[in-house]
Amino acid sequence: MDWLKQKIRSEGRVIGSDIIKVDSFLNHQVDPETMVAIGQEFARRFAALGITKVLTIEASGIAAALTTALEMRVPLVFAKKGRTAQQAEGVYSTVVHSYTRKTHATVTVSHLYLGRRDRVLIVDDFLATGEAALGLVDLCRQAEATLCGIGIIVEKGFQEGGRRLRQLGVPVESLAVIEKITPAGLVFAEGVPASR
Repeated sequence: MDWLKQKIRSEGRVIGSDIIKVDSFLNHQVDPETMVAIGQEFARRFAALGITKVLTIEASGIAAALTTALEMRVPLVFAKKGRTAQQAEGVYSTVVHSYTRKTHATVTVSHLYLGRRDRVLIVDDFLATGEAALGLVDLCRQAEATLCGIGIIVEKGFQEGGRRLRQLGVPVESLAVIEKITPAGLVFAEGVPASR
């Protein structure tokens, strides 16, 4: 995924010592061609796992999860933040902490769209502390769905999220892993082992 690393280097902005903004193509303005390529790569990496649903959390993960689901020809389900009156009953819910926003949010998925027959691939844009992904893991557990894998576009390897997810014993694939942020720029990890 050298092209993705180059895109992050050229279009990303570093804020402070631990925030990388890639708003120009990933999570504010979306580059459709990049999202298609990401979806194809996740579909290739998880092709043998019999995925029946792709699961993400609104809103930044939706674009990549959609192209992944399209490539795999399975439905996309996204966990909604907050609970509406129409969702008062019949939902799985969990609370996740947003590292970037420093807030907590309740996220929900309807019982209608996630269940024990599902084989789930979680897809998300960023992995820092792992809270969002672990919230989605909890929703899978509540639904008695089988978690088959986790696909992350950009992992901050210097934070604990990757380690926490890899301890679950399911395949975790990150397309770009940032090892550290230096005054000279981003340093990407090479050959980070995926958990298999």
